[in-house]
Amino acid sequence: MILFLTGSPCRKGEDHFTSDNGFLDEVRKAIADVLVDNDLPAILLVSAAPDDENYNRDVFASMRQCLDRSGIGYRSIVMLERKNADRARELVGGSELVFLCGGHVPTQNRFFHQIGLREILQHFDGVLIGCSAGSMNCAEDVYSHPEFQGEVTDPAYRRHLKGLGLTDINLVPHMEDIWNTVLDGRSLVHDVVLNDSEARRFYLIPDGVYVISRDGRTELRGEAYLIENRNIKQISAEGGTFTFMNAVFISPHFPQTYSHFCAMLRQNGVRVFGIGDTNYSNLSAELRASLDEYYMVNNLEDYDQVYRAVAYFAFKHGRIDWIESNNEYWLEQDARLRTDFNVTTGLKTDRIEDIKEKSSMKKFYKAGGIPTARQIKGSEGLEAVLGFAQTTGYPIIAKPDNGVGAAGTCKMESEDDVRAYFESYPDDAQKCVVEEFITGFLVSYDAVVDSNCEPIFESMSCFPDPVMNIVKENLDTFYWVEKEIDPKLRETGRKTVKAFGVGSRFVHFEFFRLEKARKGLGKKGDYVGLEVNMRPAGGYTPDMMDYAHSTDVYKIWADMVAFNECRTGQGEQYFCAYAGRRDNKTYVHSHDEIIEKYGPSLAKVDRMPKALASALSDMAYMAKLDTREQMQEFFAFVGATK
Repeated sequence: MILFLTGSPCRKGEDHFTSDNGFLDEVRKAIADVLVDNDLPAILLVSAAPDDENYNRDVFASMRQCLDRSGIGYRSIVMLERKNADRARELVGGSELVFLCGGHVPTQNRFFHQIGLREILQHFDGVLIGCSAGSMNCAEDVYSHPEFQGEVTDPAYRRHLKGLGLTDINLVPHMEDIWNTVLDGRSLVHDVVLNDSEARRFYLIPDGVYVISRDGRTELRGEAYLIENRNIKQISAEGGTFTFMNAVFISPHFPQTYSHFCAMLRQNGVRVFGIGDTNYSNLSAELRASLDEYYMVNNLEDYDQVYRAVAYFAFKHGRIDWIESNNEYWLEQDARLRTDFNVTTGLKTDRIEDIKEKSSMKKFYKAGGIPTARQIKGSEGLEAVLGFAQTTGYPIIAKPDNGVGAAGTCKMESEDDVRAYFESYPDDAQKCVVEEFITGFLVSYDAVVDSNCEPIFESMSCFPDPVMNIVKENLDTFYWVEKEIDPKLRETGRKTVKAFGVGSRFVHFEFFRLEKARKGLGKKGDYVGLEVNMRPAGGYTPDMMDYAHSTDVYKIWADMVAFNECRTGQGEQYFCAYAGRRDNKTYVHSHDEIIEKYGPSLAKVDRMPKALASALSDMAYMAKLDTREQMQEFFAFVGATK
């Protein structure tokens, strides 16, 4: 079925289909696409007032005149009303073009249910054009705003009805007529529709503007306004297009901050569908309000379950435009889903090896002219690794070729350590890469990049203690987001983005800043590539970027998804410092003393989830500070132990 939704196919006061926003051309094209054995379509008009023969006669005459003056021919045209309602299935089945006429929404809705139109249309593969009430009744959950005096105050008047289930779009048509309409002493738009938009989404359009849905893609053409949560904003101008995007977010409830990604997607008009492994009732209030629908699976690692969830959303809502988790753990599964559902806005399975396996990253660093530590695969064997160590010198680092964070990382100081590693962990040794040990200061280049691999947001974070050391030595966690990004890191980060061909993503690239010149790698202050991560930085680091740059990186990411550009500004710049403390340590200054001393500067204080505590400590304090000296004093105060 090719579906059109409009208030009226004609501009106000005109007697022919408008050509504005390409409407007439799209209708002609759609009719041509569904005609098989006939040159002209059979047209069926479905009444909104089935028992009013005079009204139906007038609608029939005006529609026929409109078709004639629009140059749309037909081999037959019939009005479906009460007197021929018993032939509804036959009439629909024999038509290529069906018009759902305008009128009183509840009256038409009752007639649709009485003739079983919802079930009949499941087998219709022609062109369907909804006009006014007909468009509104196409929705699954119909929003039927009051139209006549008395309906606003009538407690029996139902504003939500079950519709035909052809779309989840709720149109509010005839903007030019209803904008100043007053019913029962209340403004229809500002007092009724706006108040009814709490946790709902309506699209206010003038006549001649339309929605077209075909081949799994739904677009709104022309001037339109989104009404949601008692707010109204323009989403498309005359001559413009607004695409209804369907985004599937995997595991939106963990990490806990990821609900913000969904919230910002929804704020940008994207339809957001969540797939998770917890009950809907366990989701935060923000997340529930951000999801258009949620599908629970028993196990997110069971690909068949997740596949069925995406298939359900695609069947019900049309083509899926985005599939994302923003989580390294699900990177391969995300790519497989994109491949299977032909989602072109992210990495597919043919690119995963390049950015998941540390050994494969090297060729891209080299292509971009970015120095990296020398490396060998553990699968080449013990003797090869020992020979490698003789060339680079000790220590050397063994790490999983495909892994996240510091898990499975081992530092080896001597030949005995290497032999012990291969003997004690033979399976790990086969799956690891071994690198020369580089001393330097660990930093990250964090960015949101558009579809052209151009950054629309950039930030720099600094990590005085590598995560490997924090986890293995149970250290407190101290790191920060810089006020400004080092121009040399910006240049290196952008070169890395281009080298890897990364588009339409949040990225977290790690580098060592050399503290002294090193042969083959660079001079003091140069950056050496460590690894790329095709997801946001972990923990609360995205929030820290918000605090440091007075912005909203979740919104910037959602801007990239919806508009392929940044529409979110930045304000005053700060250092944002993270100080994490362990439950098993005793500190000089109590929690209350930290709050008393740094209260105005604290951006966030929170307990870390157990799954993240090994790397980020148990209790986190994040402060916005003006100077590097203030930041060091903050670290010293929070981290002082007895």
